Amino acid sequence: MRFLVIIQARCGSSRFPAKVLKDVEGKTALEQMLDRVSKATKINEVMVATTINPEDVPIVQLVSGLGYRVFVGSSEDVLDRYYQAAKLIKPEYVVRLTSDCPLFDWRLLDEAIEELEEETDDLCSYTETFPDGEDLEIVKFTVLKEMWENAHLASEREHVTLYVKNHPELYRLQNYECKLGNLKDERWTLDEPEDLEVIRAVYRYFAPRTDFSMEEIYQFLQAHPEIRELNRKYIRNEGLIKSLREDKIV
Repeated sequence: MRFLVIIQARCGSSRFPAKVLKDVEGKTALEQMLDRVSKATKINEVMVATTINPEDVPIVQLVSGLGYRVFVGSSEDVLDRYYQAAKLIKPEYVVRLTSDCPLFDWRLLDEAIEELEEETDDLCSYTETFPDGEDLEIVKFTVLKEMWENAHLASEREHVTLYVKNHPELYRLQNYECKLGNLKDERWTLDEPEDLEVIRAVYRYFAPRTDFSMEEIYQFLQAHPEIRELNRKYIRNEGLIKSLREDKIV
């Protein structure tokens, strides 16, 4: 297998518990994301990696009921969860996505795979030019294994590929740029109740269509600034900032 997509998901968010199970136009946010990601034509399989915590049993039930493979692993050591899930299949590449992105545009995934260079160890938007919620990363399975073996900071175990970013001298990194320009200030992720309002508004506008593109989302929000402003007060990468502030060797 060449490209295995692993979507990390859990219910234990401190900011917005069970956010991925919230209703978005008749389906859970996670189900909407799975539907959209699965439209990608250049991937081989989509898997969800959740935790052993009892609160995440509904995720296991939902995902397995939809016919997707679901892996249950560590709650705190997300790197271990990713590696153990990927090790079952041993793909050439692991695509990392997070379940709080129900507006994710699968076309970006196909485009990124097309642009992926043979010698690349890790591809992502290092310049963060995509809207928050359109993030993706493609890492070689062999590199994921190296990270799993060598990462010793708590932040590197929680934020799966941070070890690569902390050691750019060891790896061939490839930047993936947003073709619409720098949209890093756009917030389309699901971390707060206001984010859910924005996401629901997008789905309502395009309903019954669910195949709307990143360009269409951007045009809609530009035309409706009152919706775009609902979640503008929140900062990007809040979880990573907190992890770095509280970092320790594990």
